[in-house]
Amino acid sequence: MALTSARKRTVPKAEQVRRGSEASDELKFISELGRSLLFMVHPKKVAARVAVALRQRLDAEACVFLAELENIGVVSFGVDRRGELLTSFFHRPRFERWLELLPPQVGHPEKDHTEFMIDSIDHAVEYVSPLHINGTVKGLIAVGFNGTADFDDVKANLIEAATRMAAMSINLSAHYEAAINSSITRAKEEHRRFTEAILDSLPVSIYVIDRDYRIVTWNRQREVGLQGIPRDEAIGRNIFSVLARYPEGQVRQEFEDVFRTGEIQRIEQQTTAEDGSTKHWMVSKIPMRDPETGEVTHVITVGEDVTMRVEAIHAVGRAEKLAAVGRLAAGVVHEINNPLATIAACAEALEQRAEDGSFAGSEALDDLHEYLELIKSEAFRCKSITTGLLDFSRMRTGERSPIDLAEILRSSVNLISHQRRGENITIDLDIEDGLPPVNADGGQIQQAVIALATNAIDAMPEGGTLAFKAFAGNRRVSVEISDTGIGIPAENMSKIFEPFFTTKDVGKGTGLGLAVCYGIITDHGGRLSVRSNVGKGTTFTIALPVVKHLA
Repeated sequence: MALTSARKRTVPKAEQVRRGSEASDELKFISELGRSLLFMVHPKKVAARVAVALRQRLDAEACVFLAELENIGVVSFGVDRRGELLTSFFHRPRFERWLELLPPQVGHPEKDHTEFMIDSIDHAVEYVSPLHINGTVKGLIAVGFNGTADFDDVKANLIEAATRMAAMSINLSAHYEAAINSSITRAKEEHRRFTEAILDSLPVSIYVIDRDYRIVTWNRQREVGLQGIPRDEAIGRNIFSVLARYPEGQVRQEFEDVFRTGEIQRIEQQTTAEDGSTKHWMVSKIPMRDPETGEVTHVITVGEDVTMRVEAIHAVGRAEKLAAVGRLAAGVVHEINNPLATIAACAEALEQRAEDGSFAGSEALDDLHEYLELIKSEAFRCKSITTGLLDFSRMRTGERSPIDLAEILRSSVNLISHQRRGENITIDLDIEDGLPPVNADGGQIQQAVIALATNAIDAMPEGGTLAFKAFAGNRRVSVEISDTGIGIPAENMSKIFEPFFTTKDVGKGTGLGLAVCYGIITDHGGRLSVRSNVGKGTTFTIALPVVKHLA
């Protein structure tokens, strides 16, 4: 033991100084590397700092850093003697074979080059140190040297120390990066949900397509209604397969125009709802551009239900037209009635003279009877038209008082059932109990109800069901008069309340009945609306305000 101690004391002082200096340099390098890694929060930056520092400190041909981390993926960095980045050093099969040898053999001097981890440079010796993270090898640091003389145990120890420090640093940075990514992912998901909630809350239908005509956005309003399609069934599909009920050529042309011109396209559309009511839509196709290139990448389609607006415009136009016709009728009816009365009186006088024998023996007596009958019938038909015009032009003040619509309906149904008009007509009456009174002229309301019912019977030449339904709601009492007849074509729906518009044969209608009904109801502060399905039937709805306060 004394000899051994003596030998230790005989170690040359210069060698001790050299070893101490090297150890001091190693500690200084590790200390500086640790400080530089302390505030690095990105795994990629940790990998770059360690690889560059080791390559310079060891004067190596190359140094690569490789780690495969959960929630992050592969983190790699490689640099050669010239300071240039290595881009193709990661060879997964070799890495996986190396992992199978655990515990890994970390020193590989003069090994088979085909087994080197670094395969993008020419080197003779490679040292591989495993990255242990939470007790598991998650990667490596590999350093390549030009020859065996350039590599020794001191450099191996330095690589091992740097590897342990790098493992701790990259583990912390990976957790930080994962937390940041998780926060970003959550923020993106929250932003996506918030954006979807905004789009779903808008009272318009919205969908977006890309240049391949694939649907990328489909809001809730596109899911509801008769033409609604669930979002899950629409996203990712071709727009033409989803909108199969529309003419593909027309729809494609509309989208192509927006992609080509980059201009907003607005199209008015009209559809029929399940209950037969007509819906009006304003469809806008809006280009969405790439902020960098300015190219149109998507088209946003916004469909707005403008039914109320269109109906209001039609109502104003209809009211103006009715007022103009009313003023015209008031000015000319009396002037027309006078000559019509004279014509009818003369025809009747001639008819009476013919019956008294004044024209006995005339060969044209039969013709005279025929012509006189024709003159008289046509004069009375003109008289009915002028009477309708007069009714149409009159101010309908009447005697307004609280009335029971239930009684009006029962009385109207009784009158209609005794007219024996139409065959095979079944009449249904459904009146809600306790209807509140409305302030109206009972005679005028009954006139409107009977006119609507008469039209309904005319629409069922082969028979059917005429239904009356009365109910209260939203401070109004509504009366529905429905038939199961031929229905009204969509193109005629906006014109049925216009004066003189009729689809009946000549001599079977003046086209004033619905116009008069419309005038009566609107004069009472109510609303007359219609919905119809061709071949299924039509429903007219009278809505009148209830009496606010009874005396």
